[in-house]
Amino acid sequence: MKGLLVLSLLFCMCAMYFVGIYLFVGGFLLVRLEVNRTSTCGDVLQPGEEPVDFCRVQPRFRRAVLLIIDALKIDFARFDPSNTSPRPYENKLPVLEETASSRPSHSRLYPFRADPPTTTMQRIKGFTTGSLPTFVDVGNNFASSAILEDNLIHQFGQVGKRVVFMGDDTWESLFPKKFHRSLPFPSFNVKDLHTVDNGILQHLYTTSDDWDVLVAHFLGVDHCGHRFGPDHPAMADKLTQMDGVIRSVIDRLQNDTLLVVMGDHGMTDTGDHGGESQKETDAAIFLYSPAPLFPGPPSQSEPDVVPQTDLVPTLALLLGVPIPYSSVGQVLLPLFPPLGQTKGAVGELSQLEALWINAKQVNRFLETYSGMAKDIPPESLSQLKDEFAHLSSEYLTTVRDGRPPSPELAVSLQAYLSSVRDTCRATWARFNPFKMAAGLAILAICLLNVENSPGLKAPVVVALTAGLCVAAGQLLTQGYIEVAWCLAAAALSSELLLLWTACRSRTTAVAKNGFKAAKCTSWLTLRRLLIPSLMVLLIRCACLLSDSYVIAEGRVVTFLMFSLALYIPIHLNWDGLLLPPSHDPLKSAGLLPSPALSPSTVRKESSTLLTCLGLLIGSLYLSLSFHGCREEQGSCQPSPFLSPLSRLQDSQLKNLHYILSVSSLGLWTYLLKRCLRHYGNLNSSGGTVFTARWILPLLAVCLGLHWAVSATPEDSFRNLAELISLAQLALPRAAFCLLGLGLFLIWLDPLTVFVKTRAAASARGSSLPPPRYRASTGISPQAELHHLIPQIYQRMRRSLDDGELSGSSDVDSRPAVEAYGLGTVYSAPLLLFCGLLGIGLLLLHPEGMALSFLLLLLEMGALMHIHASSTTLSGGFNVPWTPIVLWSLAATQFFHATGHLPTFPSIQWGAAFVGFPEGHTGTVLPASLVTLNTFASHILFAVGCPLLLFWPLVCEVRGSRGGRACGEEGEDAVMEMRLRENPQHFSAALLQLSTRYLFIHGAQVFASVCAAAILRRHLMVWKVFAPKLMFEASGFLVSSVSLLIGVTLVLRVDVAVGRWFKRIIPDASR
Repeated sequence: MKGLLVLSLLFCMCAMYFVGIYLFVGGFLLVRLEVNRTSTCGDVLQPGEEPVDFCRVQPRFRRAVLLIIDALKIDFARFDPSNTSPRPYENKLPVLEETASSRPSHSRLYPFRADPPTTTMQRIKGFTTGSLPTFVDVGNNFASSAILEDNLIHQFGQVGKRVVFMGDDTWESLFPKKFHRSLPFPSFNVKDLHTVDNGILQHLYTTSDDWDVLVAHFLGVDHCGHRFGPDHPAMADKLTQMDGVIRSVIDRLQNDTLLVVMGDHGMTDTGDHGGESQKETDAAIFLYSPAPLFPGPPSQSEPDVVPQTDLVPTLALLLGVPIPYSSVGQVLLPLFPPLGQTKGAVGELSQLEALWINAKQVNRFLETYSGMAKDIPPESLSQLKDEFAHLSSEYLTTVRDGRPPSPELAVSLQAYLSSVRDTCRATWARFNPFKMAAGLAILAICLLNVENSPGLKAPVVVALTAGLCVAAGQLLTQGYIEVAWCLAAAALSSELLLLWTACRSRTTAVAKNGFKAAKCTSWLTLRRLLIPSLMVLLIRCACLLSDSYVIAEGRVVTFLMFSLALYIPIHLNWDGLLLPPSHDPLKSAGLLPSPALSPSTVRKESSTLLTCLGLLIGSLYLSLSFHGCREEQGSCQPSPFLSPLSRLQDSQLKNLHYILSVSSLGLWTYLLKRCLRHYGNLNSSGGTVFTARWILPLLAVCLGLHWAVSATPEDSFRNLAELISLAQLALPRAAFCLLGLGLFLIWLDPLTVFVKTRAAASARGSSLPPPRYRASTGISPQAELHHLIPQIYQRMRRSLDDGELSGSSDVDSRPAVEAYGLGTVYSAPLLLFCGLLGIGLLLLHPEGMALSFLLLLLEMGALMHIHASSTTLSGGFNVPWTPIVLWSLAATQFFHATGHLPTFPSIQWGAAFVGFPEGHTGTVLPASLVTLNTFASHILFAVGCPLLLFWPLVCEVRGSRGGRACGEEGEDAVMEMRLRENPQHFSAALLQLSTRYLFIHGAQVFASVCAAAILRRHLMVWKVFAPKLMFEASGFLVSSVSLLIGVTLVLRVDVAVGRWFKRIIPDASR
């Protein structure tokens, strides 16, 4: 078997897809251009009537305290005295409403609306720079890099204000060396509710007066939401603690100090955030000062909602520092007195003066940005400039004439500031159409080349040449190399060469053999595309341009799987293959040729197919019980199995869930071992058998114990707290070690063949022919087998010696060597590999997902048996499109059935802390664990994809393929050993299966890419289509790598089988 060639071809195909995805994403998800300029107190903003604009009056406040309570949604901050039975998150912060109502001139409580993405790093960036983070910034949330744009922290330092920080260590990475003093605490461990908050409280009240701005970022509320959700007693405790903190800080404030209590984002009903639903964007902001802060009680003119960007210019002008250069926020007017009510020249800015400075600063940024980038539409830019020119003329005329300004002027300035922000928000998605087009072209050509697999030498040479030429051209013309275009040139040139070679070979075949050859060599024809399996794929790809489909994809994919699976028996029945043909005595024998399969075999295979179809439909139906909910789905309720056991308050329900989970885990382990034992693969003494006998059950035991420990409430066994903490650390790590050891042993020694040699064989003379070789059908007490592989590898003799001696019949006809498990030598290690990997991936999921994983295993088995029975009834060796499409749909279907969704809030971040409850020092390991959790179904189905090639051969044990497949009537089937009879056919079938699987996932990525490109200005692009593109692309990358792992394992088994044959029969040629 040409294993290296198969692997090289697959690797090249994957690389081409990767380059196409990389180019498109690089053109689609570009960060907006950052203006790296800073404001200073000496800036003169145009039109300039005053000598300076910033820092020209005495600041209203000398000091400020910023208490940031992560995920403080507005619902947490409200207080309803009529609510006599509040939920855990209700009425737990009464200090905010009490103070706002009792001291209306000193305090206000507003909804504080964040711009998506609602992740902590982007929110910190938003309310310190006043800018609008773009979609792609979400990728930096857990690898925060320093903020280079002008920001409040930098401005405080520029004017000599000492900033002291304590809390979330994200601030340290965003503002390195910017603090006078800092006390950062690790923030990534969402299971830790107290370390950060308690660390802050140890220093908050005792800190010295060496500060002008104090920033404290509490994380307990956010972590409690992630771990338990908002509707949990732990949330009540956290909010009550925050209430006490706010009261204590208020009591310690001086008159020259401003207190700002705010949340950076909200949270969903499940405690997550990251998206743009109102529950995620609406936080709370509370403003207070011991000195009067507002002119009076709230009026009708006050805003209903405060955008987070508005905090930046407001704090800057109140504290006497320049507004950051790139801020597009507008001042919060109620904090500034109306014109004529200021306290003199050295006092405060009036509302109109603050708005005028704010408008000039925003106009300066707009002019600078539009001169550097050309992405703002010219008509919008011209309209904004004309509007500002008109407002400037009106304001300056009013000031020169000394007359009071009209009330409409302030309203017009506010409208101008809002228009600038809306325009920037609408246009800050800088697309690179050339990269997007190149990515689309490469992906499209990759799909056209799905079944073209000529040699590798010429495409590789052409790719290297094209890439080097482009690199040289860039060096000569630009002075630097842009790797993306070098990759694009290499990929496009090699893909076009492959396409041209395929077309040329097809033309040559037509010239030699006529139209028939053209049919054989071309697959991408209308007739081939209209087969039901590819029609289902095309329908799904077309539907990816619909936001409604993306939102309801989990259920639609389930329906598509059901429909396509139902097509198989209908198609077989249409062709007259599902039932035995009835004998018609009136027709001559010549008109009704004798069937290749006996009626009993047809009935048996049909019964198996229909039974497995029923199992598949049942699994599909039950899997719908494990889906999550998008916020667009309204009244949808997420599956209760998605909640970890630690969140459940009802002890009986918790016990029931635990019993179901452990039972599912036990059944998973039993079914795997039962299958391996059934085919005689548990009788040797190799590493794979050791893994199946010992490591697999031990891993299941570790997982069950880990669930029990994790479900234990923290205050249940106080005397055993240290032991429980140790178990939470040791059990999952032990499971990881067992998993790694098991996978390594499977790779090291993949054979599961038990050999029994007759002693008489060694006494035979050298003149006798080589011994026959078989895998016995009898029950062997010595091997303790339940069911032995029934086939004798009778053709081994012919492969060794074309001229078998006629005198061999005089010798004892009983084979000298018997091998058990040889018929499933390829599928057994692959099946065990998938089963072991499945338990490892289950470790990263909530306990309730064990039942979903069991359904996944049953669905995989049902699909394989349906394919095997269908192949037996219809014939053929290569894997057709229908089972491959079903297999890929199952990967997507179980992505949803394990609680995942193509949205960022649905990512199960808790997977990063399985085995690492104290958190991580880097980001690679937690990112890897979250990726394994998110794409578990993609991994399992991609690694197990070669099973579709093996399983029809495995099922020959029922004697269904005999004479038709083997060539001689009545000859025993040889199961997977048939693959070694024709290694070229084996290589071609494995390559075709893999490329078809890549094609299906590549087509889905291509459809998502097209949707994102065509709908890039659509209202839902950043909410639906862009996240879908990211998840599809990531799923393709994971699936490709997993498929390569599965194929590599098959090739590793093939090498081991070849060496085994050479040991058994030294003269073996392969």
